[in-house]
Amino acid sequence: MKIPESELIITDDGAIYHLDLKPSEIANTIITVGDPGRVAQVSKYFDEIEHRADHREFITHTGTYKGKRISVVSTGIGPDNIDIVLNELDALVNIDFSTREIKEELTSLNIIRLGTSGALQKEIPVDSMLASAYAIGLDNLPYFYRESHFLDTTFPKVFKEHCDWDIRNSHPYWIEADKDLVALFKKHEYAIGCTLTNVGFYGPQGRVLRLQLPQEDLHEKLQSFRYRNMAITNLEMETSAIYFLSSLLGHRALSVNAIIANRAAGTFSEDNLMAVENLIKNSLDIIASID
Repeated sequence: MKIPESELIITDDGAIYHLDLKPSEIANTIITVGDPGRVAQVSKYFDEIEHRADHREFITHTGTYKGKRISVVSTGIGPDNIDIVLNELDALVNIDFSTREIKEELTSLNIIRLGTSGALQKEIPVDSMLASAYAIGLDNLPYFYRESHFLDTTFPKVFKEHCDWDIRNSHPYWIEADKDLVALFKKHEYAIGCTLTNVGFYGPQGRVLRLQLPQEDLHEKLQSFRYRNMAITNLEMETSAIYFLSSLLGHRALSVNAIIANRAAGTFSEDNLMAVENLIKNSLDIIASID
C-alpha cells in the first residue's frame, strides 16, 4: 500500500524530512549520539567521510572506519527524538521512496548508542564504560504502537508496587538489547547493566533545584529495585525507546554509556570529555568487528 505524503515526508531532493538523508547516504551500521557535536568527535577517527548532512539537531556523517562503512547520527535528547530518528532510519532502508511502499525484503540495521549516563549504584565507578543489556522505560512510547503486546506483563506490576508508583505517571516497561551485541561488548570487558530511561533530566530523575518532587524517596526506591536479579545501574533519556522501536522494526540495538556521574555517591567525572573520548575509541574497534 502506498504511504501518503503526509505520513512519509520526502523532500524535493529525495531525502527524508527530519534527517535530510537519502537511502544511499546511510550505512547498515549506525552509531547514535545525543549531542550533535559528538558526531564529529566520532567521525574524526574515520578513514574517510563520504557524506555529511545537517538539519536541525540531526547531524549525520557517513564514512568508513578500518574498512567498515558506518554512519554517525545525532538524535538530540529524549524519547520523542528517538521516535523520529528510528522511524526515519528504518524508512531509509525498508521503504521504496519511488513507490512509497514497504519493500518485500527488509534490512536489519545495527544501531549502537554511544552516550553519557549517571550511575545509580555506588559501586559503579565514574569514567567507566557500561553496556545496557536491559532497559526500563518510563517514556510511554510503546503504547502509541499496536505491537506493544510483546512486552513483559509482570514487570510493570513489580515495579509499581516497589516504587509506590503514582497512577498519574507513565506505564513502565522492560525491554532487552540485542543479545549478540551485549555478548560482544561484554567480551571486551564492558560492565553490563540495566538502564532506566526517563522523560526528563530534573524531576523525572529525582533532581531538586527550585521545584519539589511529589515522591521524595523515589530515588532511593529506584536504587533498591531488583528485577530478574538485576539492579538499575544507570539513568539516561534514550535507551528504552531505541530498544523498543528496534525490536518492533527488526533492528539490532545496544546502548553503551560513559558513566560521567554517580548519583548515589554524589560525584561527577573530573574529565567527562576524556571519558567520552575513551568510550568512542574503545567502542569503534568493537563496532568495526560487527558482522
